[in-house]
Amino acid sequence: MKKLGLLILLLGMLLVACGGEEPTPVPTNTPAPTNTPAPTNTPAPTPTPETKAVKNLEDARSAVIQIEAQGTFVDPSEGMMFNVTGRGSGFIIDESGIAVTNNHVVGGAALIKVFVAGEDQPRNAKILGVSECSDLAVIDIEGEDFPFLEWYEGDINVGMDVFAAGFPLGDPEYTLTRGVISKERANGETSWASVDAVLEHDATINPGNSGGPLITPDGQIVGVNYAGASSVNQYFAISRDEARPIIETLRTGENLESIGVNGQAILTQDGLSGIWVSAVTSGSPADRTGIRPGDIITEMEGLILATDGTMADYCDILRTHDPDDTLSVRVLRFETEEVLEGQLNGRELEQVFSFAQTLNEEVPDSSTSESGAAGSNTYGEYVTVTDDSGLLQIEIPAAWRDVDGSAWINDSSGEVLGIAVRAAPDLDGFLNSFNVPGVDFRASAALGDLGTEEALDFVDFSNSCVYGGRQPFEDELYTGHYDLWSECGDNNAVIIILATKPASDDVLLLVTMQILSDADLEALDRALRSFVLSQ
Repeated sequence: MKKLGLLILLLGMLLVACGGEEPTPVPTNTPAPTNTPAPTNTPAPTPTPETKAVKNLEDARSAVIQIEAQGTFVDPSEGMMFNVTGRGSGFIIDESGIAVTNNHVVGGAALIKVFVAGEDQPRNAKILGVSECSDLAVIDIEGEDFPFLEWYEGDINVGMDVFAAGFPLGDPEYTLTRGVISKERANGETSWASVDAVLEHDATINPGNSGGPLITPDGQIVGVNYAGASSVNQYFAISRDEARPIIETLRTGENLESIGVNGQAILTQDGLSGIWVSAVTSGSPADRTGIRPGDIITEMEGLILATDGTMADYCDILRTHDPDDTLSVRVLRFETEEVLEGQLNGRELEQVFSFAQTLNEEVPDSSTSESGAAGSNTYGEYVTVTDDSGLLQIEIPAAWRDVDGSAWINDSSGEVLGIAVRAAPDLDGFLNSFNVPGVDFRASAALGDLGTEEALDFVDFSNSCVYGGRQPFEDELYTGHYDLWSECGDNNAVIIILATKPASDDVLLLVTMQILSDADLEALDRALRSFVLSQ
């Protein structure tokens, strides 16, 4: 028994020493505990890409460029100039090489080279888009990774410090001048642009600064320099608020307010006005129409251009039409003195008959005229008048304010023969003397059986004038004949009498004009292009 007790005691001690307690049961629906994962390292933040944007005034020079444009141009005073090189300024706005300048710096150029700061050799550049009226152009410089300027985002106020950066007078040395904004919204009408939002400042600029930036003390853009009047210390920049959205469009390759000319408004002492074309962009609407360097676009959509010596009317027409709209144009080819008409986005230019050219030698000196345009070759402003019925319509000088639209009545019988409208500076003087210019436009169905030559035979001025012969007349609506009478009265007036009929051949139209000056000849051309009978 003692042995048996000792054996039991020894076995119990072994069980205790080996951990022999029964394990606690684990429920089957409870997941087994998992090991806690070891902590991982937090990834390092991705570094912000280094920007090439200029952040101060000193570094602005790295993003301001000198532009050299080469091409063949026709200058109003110098004539044709072959392989001419002109220089202006510009500035880079994107590290890919997108840059801004003035349209008048690069428009119509065959080759554009850009001098970038720190480089000995120029780079090639191509035009992406231009705006003739806002005088802006966007170019793409060969290469990439360029420093660039950013736009100023704050308010632009009078008294604000600004700097004009660029390369004046074609000097390759970078120049920076200082001034302040002196006017927040100056007049932007010039002979080469029509800008709605212009900053006036006194940071000196000169020829060659065109297209360069006007910047803040931090090197940010507030405007694009484009004009100056050094005699009064006034300089002008296209405001950021106008330039920025236009530039965004131009950089996509789209042109704005442009027909493809490098043009300038002219107004001569003898009254000739229009847009002088110094260069034409190949493939542009102007080029397809047949407009050439040296042409003067005198009219667009029937409106005489540049009568105030600015681009305002020209640009207003472009701004109120889509780029692919068909627009009528009238062009004086200065070299040959041809007058041509055609359409932008339509028919090509063709020479048109001009009484002004044909009769020029028959007309007395303008100084003898009582037309209201003495001493001038143009009236400038024209208006459309009608007879009392509203069926006759004709354009006349606005100076011919004395208008009568009453019926055409036979003086001897009192019979109404048709409808009529007469206009002159002084109707009594026009109808009863040879001293006042004017027009008499009549239409009669009662006389529709008369032929045009038969009708002209009833009119005889041989007691006071010299007969100059009869010529045929034809336009898109009417055919007929006209008689020329010259040396009429003491002032040697010229009288043109046109008898014409529509294709229906059932109505006789008579247009009589008395001419005493070159301006009256222009009025004759306008009248005979515009007269119409509504049926």
